[in-house]
Amino acid sequence: MKRLTTLTLIIPLLFCTSWGFFAHRRINQLAIFTLPPPMIGFYKLGHNYLVEHAVDPDKRRYIDTLEAPRHYLDVENYETDIDSIPQSYNEALAKYGLKKLNENGIVPWQIQRTYFRLITAFKTHDSLKILKYSAELGHYVGDAHVPLHTTNNHNGQLTNQVGIHAFWESRLPELFSGEYDLVVGQAHYIENPLKKAWEIVKHAHGLLDTVLDFEAKLNQRFRSDQKYAFSIKGNIITKQYSIAYSRAYQEAMNGMVEKQMRHAILTIGSFWYSAWIDAGQPVLKNLIQMPLDDEEKKATTLMEKKYHQGKIIGREN
Repeated sequence: MKRLTTLTLIIPLLFCTSWGFFAHRRINQLAIFTLPPPMIGFYKLGHNYLVEHAVDPDKRRYIDTLEAPRHYLDVENYETDIDSIPQSYNEALAKYGLKKLNENGIVPWQIQRTYFRLITAFKTHDSLKILKYSAELGHYVGDAHVPLHTTNNHNGQLTNQVGIHAFWESRLPELFSGEYDLVVGQAHYIENPLKKAWEIVKHAHGLLDTVLDFEAKLNQRFRSDQKYAFSIKGNIITKQYSIAYSRAYQEAMNGMVEKQMRHAILTIGSFWYSAWIDAGQPVLKNLIQMPLDDEEKKATTLMEKKYHQGKIIGREN
C-alpha cells in the first residue's frame, strides 16, 4: 500500500498531447484508405512511416519553442466571436502582432503551411518529403478537430475539470475506438485549404460547451472512487478515468469523439489528395529520395533524445 501511494503521487493522472499517440497514428493509418488508385499504392508502401511519424509534431514540442502554438487556437484570447478573427495570416499578423499569435495558437495557418510544403514535395518527386509532410499535415488537421484545441480552457483548468483534455482525446479513443465505425469513404478535392482549416476549427469550437458541460454534470453523479481507477504497466501505477465513467461520458456526448475521428480521417485524406492534384498529379512511382542533410539528422536525433527525457516546452496540451 505504501508503494502504491508513493507512485500514485508521482503520477497523479494520465495526460498526453493532442489526440494522443494512439489516435493520431490510427487516424493517419485509416486516411490512407480514402485515397484513389493513383495514390493509394504509394501511401500503402509508406504506411509504417505515416503511422510512426504521425506524432513527430508532438515530439518536436520537446525541442522547439515555436512548436506548441501550431497545434491549437485559443479563440477567446483573440475575439469573442471566431468569425471576427481574420482568416488570412497576414491580416491576423497585422491585427494582433506576432507575439500574440505565438502565444494563442496558429493551427489553421500551420495546416496551410504544411499543405504547401506537401505540394512542393509532390512537385519535386521527393518520396521522403511527401511522407514527412503527409504525416505532419495529418497531425495538424487532426488536432484542429479537437474542441479543447480551440480554447484557453484547454485542460479544464478554468472550470475545475483538470484532466479533461486527455480524457476526451486519448482515454476515450483508446478504450472505445474498436467500437467505432471508421470507414469513411473516398477523399475529395478541397477548393480552398485555408477556408477548410477554419471550418474545421469553427466546428470543433462549437462543440466545446458540450464537452465541458456534459463532463461537469457527469462528475456530480459519480463518487471519486467510481470516477477514477488505477492501471499498472511495469512498475508504473497510473491514475486515470474509470471505464464506467468513460463509457458514461462517451454516451452522454452521443458519439462526438467517433464523429470527429471520422471527419478527421476523411479530411486528412482529402488534404493529401488535393495537394497531389495541385501539384499536377505526379506519377507516384520511381520517385527520388533526397537524404536528410546533417542538420536534419542532428535535429531528429535531438528530438528523440529530448522526447524520451520528457521535458515538454510550453503547455502540456
